[in-house]
Amino acid sequence: MKPNTQQLNDLTIQVRRDILRMVHAVNSGHPGGSLGCTEFLVALYQNLMERKEGFEMDGIGEDLFFLSNGHISPVFYSVLARSGYFPVSELATFRLINTRLQGHPTTHDNLPGVRIASGSLGQGLSVAIGAAQAKKLNNDNHLVYTLHGDGELQEGQNWEAIMYASAKKVDNLIATVDLNGKQIDGTTDEVLAMGSIRAKFEAFDWDVIDIKEGNNLEAILAGMNDAKSRTGKGKPVCVLLHTEMGNGVDFMMHTHAWHGKAPNDAQLENALAQNQSTLSDY
Repeated sequence: MKPNTQQLNDLTIQVRRDILRMVHAVNSGHPGGSLGCTEFLVALYQNLMERKEGFEMDGIGEDLFFLSNGHISPVFYSVLARSGYFPVSELATFRLINTRLQGHPTTHDNLPGVRIASGSLGQGLSVAIGAAQAKKLNNDNHLVYTLHGDGELQEGQNWEAIMYASAKKVDNLIATVDLNGKQIDGTTDEVLAMGSIRAKFEAFDWDVIDIKEGNNLEAILAGMNDAKSRTGKGKPVCVLLHTEMGNGVDFMMHTHAWHGKAPNDAQLENALAQNQSTLSDY
């Protein structure tokens, strides 16, 4: 049985606590984008995707997810652990020597749930398209999901993949863009303005929808179910997810400063106090 909205909200708060504690413990990591995408990944893994028990790399007979903006690994690891892929206690090894939970996800340590190494930005969509085409060849009607940063779209490989996906009618693919308008050096407009991302995807013949409240669980569920309903109709689907970097921690919001900076002891206590959980920390 899928969790209700209250259960999803409770888990979202706990995942925020995981993110904050993970990056604080090693004084390293990327809390801003992780916090901004928490609701999305909780909804995806707990409600939206069709998943099998256990983990098999071939992914046959289930929906697949590829994290392209791999620096937001804290939220990815937390959601994977709390969705049963590996023990929650392993979150305490984040970014330590010889850990399976490296700063950017890798595959050589065989961490369940991780299908590609995504330390280099701009590559996830290309891999996801290949997986989506493989599903079509295998007569597997499940979907492939991806997540990308808006700053990541400044990488040219994305646009080759975007062109290819529509030309080859890869219509079992839903690519979500975390549209927070910020990246490590400032706003995306300051670093490299891209104009209308919607217009660009539409020009490449994608079906595009916006989720204006990208940190609202009900809006995410409604928007993503709309996206699912548009698959299988000859076009890949793009979801523009309007989020707030650092969401849920007041001093991390409305700035790019926490893209890749860990909180100190006092800041951690402040942030955790804003996210009181009914669940248990690792």
